[in-house]
Amino acid sequence: MATTHLALAPLLLLLLLLDAVFLSTEVTAQPAAPAPGPAGPINVTAILEKGGQFVTFTRLLNTTQIGNQINIQVNSSSEGMTVFAPTDNAFQNLKPGTLNKLSPDDQVKLILYHVSPKFYTLDDLLSVSNPVRTQASGRDAGAIYGLNFTGQGNQVNVSTGVIETRVSNALSKERPLAVYVVDMVLLPEEMFGERKISPVAPGPKSKSPGVSDDSEDESSKKAAAPSEKSGSGEMKAGLGFGLGLVLLCLKFIV
Repeated sequence: MATTHLALAPLLLLLLLLDAVFLSTEVTAQPAAPAPGPAGPINVTAILEKGGQFVTFTRLLNTTQIGNQINIQVNSSSEGMTVFAPTDNAFQNLKPGTLNKLSPDDQVKLILYHVSPKFYTLDDLLSVSNPVRTQASGRDAGAIYGLNFTGQGNQVNVSTGVIETRVSNALSKERPLAVYVVDMVLLPEEMFGERKISPVAPGPKSKSPGVSDDSEDESSKKAAAPSEKSGSGEMKAGLGFGLGLVLLCLKFIV
């Protein structure tokens, strides 16, 4: 019996080794967990819709087709982009009819003015050289359509020359697209400056030397007429009284 057990020992050892090989093969043959797929293309309107208070701005991005332009450019450009998104309250605080008075081309320029063709963090905006170009820059000859940024610490302000407001929290801050909230619609000075929205009423015309104003002469004549008549009546009354007094004296003499 001892001889039989000794003969089986190598066989058992061999079976154990084969079993270990099969187990290791099964472990290595199991498929690895799939790696996370690439993120989908960036969609600016989807980011705004998730924010929940940008209905008007989203509608304008869609009607002007600028939303599609941003999506195409931000997914293909190495520079990235920055969008300043006015809230619905910001649009409601505009003067009534402000948007309706704009031509379709001016509406496009207004929306492009809220987009910079470069990715900026908030820290970048504090140190950037002003004015910062926007997508509206260069559309009109001699017009800058730039934004000016100031501030310190965690506060960043943006100025257009017409309004100034704070750049609030970020809806997106990862490259290549930054989307920041603003509480006022950014009105470019080139479109809404003082001469555009409040033209100064023309002052009174100055008289040229040697040129008379007929209406003024007529008024002067009418104003002078009563005094002339008054003087003439007083003179006639005085002559009549004197003549009567002379006739009365002659009557007594005779």
